[in-house]
Amino acid sequence: MAGKRVAVVTGANKGIGFGIMKELCAKFDGIVYLTSRDEGRGLAAVKNLNEAGHQAQYHQLDIDNIESIKKFAEYIKTKYGGFDVLVNNAAIAYKNAATEPFGEQAENTIRVNVIGTLNACRELFPLLRPGARVVNISSSCGHLLRINGSEPAASALRKKFASPTLTEDEIVSLVNQFVEAAKAGDWQEKGWPNSTYVVSKVAVSALTRVQQRAFDADPRKDIVVNNCHPGYVDTDMTSHKGPLTIEQGAVCPSYLALLPPDVKDLRGAYLWYDKQVVDWENGPTPSVV
Repeated sequence: MAGKRVAVVTGANKGIGFGIMKELCAKFDGIVYLTSRDEGRGLAAVKNLNEAGHQAQYHQLDIDNIESIKKFAEYIKTKYGGFDVLVNNAAIAYKNAATEPFGEQAENTIRVNVIGTLNACRELFPLLRPGARVVNISSSCGHLLRINGSEPAASALRKKFASPTLTEDEIVSLVNQFVEAAKAGDWQEKGWPNSTYVVSKVAVSALTRVQQRAFDADPRKDIVVNNCHPGYVDTDMTSHKGPLTIEQGAVCPSYLALLPPDVKDLRGAYLWYDKQVVDWENGPTPSVV
């Protein structure tokens, strides 16, 4: 089936990911894969989509398991030879009332949201075709100014994340430093915020810029990656407190996934749910909706 256009959404069996699946099934000219950590839930979600008149495919993918990532990458390579859209949606978030130690929360959140996403990208990016579109789901929490621990340490951290020469390995080093500080109990003194989710999403936003620089130098033409805050959506992750529907939360990610050829401005950008570009480094940070 080489030559078929293929889109992939991670963590898509519910919430915003499921909303993105509905949008892409309706608008993407090709095959759309719903992936999820839990196969049973993923297959049930695909059944729901198909019963609603969409044509969705399924494959298991746990971004927290490198063997699962490699297996999925090999499947795409063997079956299609490559693919055209990747939406990195899979992530975790602890509730405000979580009782796990902050160091444990930091380790798990960073492992899944940053290292898992990065591992998926490293395995799947070689399979992207020219003109491919990548969307990293960030958050209002992913704005650089959310790194707001004690000064001047916080300013130094923000400068590192915003560096035009930042590398993937340096991002990994920074988030590992956060995990170590979280376990030691001095994360705020070292400039980090009091939120593991914030650190993970700032790292994803920074990673987007690093990835676009690499794509700009890639011999495969017109590969674009952007990241966005999809809005405060009514999902399990928000304890159903968000005012937006999953369909509204899917608007900006789907817009970025379907960008036309040779787009000039939206390359490594940080967008809000209303599709407006936001100044990631200097703000001001818009409302959280």
